[in-house]
Amino acid sequence: MTDDDVTVLLVDDHHLVRSGLATLVDAADGLRVVGQAADGEEAVALARDLAPRVVLMDLSMPVVDGVEATRRIAAAQPDVHVVVLTSFSDAARVGDALAAGAVGYLLKDCEPRDLVAAVRSAAQGFAPLDPRVARTLLPGGPAAAASPADRLSARERQVLRLVAQGMANKQVARALGISERTVKVHVGNVFRQIGVGDRTSAALWAREYLPD
Repeated sequence: MTDDDVTVLLVDDHHLVRSGLATLVDAADGLRVVGQAADGEEAVALARDLAPRVVLMDLSMPVVDGVEATRRIAAAQPDVHVVVLTSFSDAARVGDALAAGAVGYLLKDCEPRDLVAAVRSAAQGFAPLDPRVARTLLPGGPAAAASPADRLSARERQVLRLVAQGMANKQVARALGISERTVKVHVGNVFRQIGVGDRTSAALWAREYLPD
């Protein structure tokens, strides 16, 4: 640990995620975790008190979400570089986060070495973007769609709605009169298209983009 280390604030509402990130970041040469926050409001307060060089910011959190926390930190502390680390890669969330002042955007299934490289890059004033995220910003890419849900088929939207209700694949299959194997295929396709890696994130996405 030296005075030249890049100081990092971790923001995520899941303790296990923060713990894993802390282990990864502290093990990297020249990086040091100086604080951890479980929601956006706490993140803003810690960023003010600790003045970290980089903030790794989740988006979906209680009290104050990651976009609003990013906006507050960027407005008050322009020397603090916020890098979003989330399960969501849809164009709307990417655009909101970057407009709020985030300098980078990573997905939680990225390689550990890529995350470490992104933190170092942000600290040097660059803008690290996951390639999958960058594609949503290209003309004619997913950002051009009228709604993030437009790229899902009618059946995929049906499956997603039931998954968001907490149904297991077997229950979804029974409800729709299709095989469990077919449901599994649909679920995998949906996850890839909306940029999430688990059912909880999919449910959160559905709550925002698939209103009843």
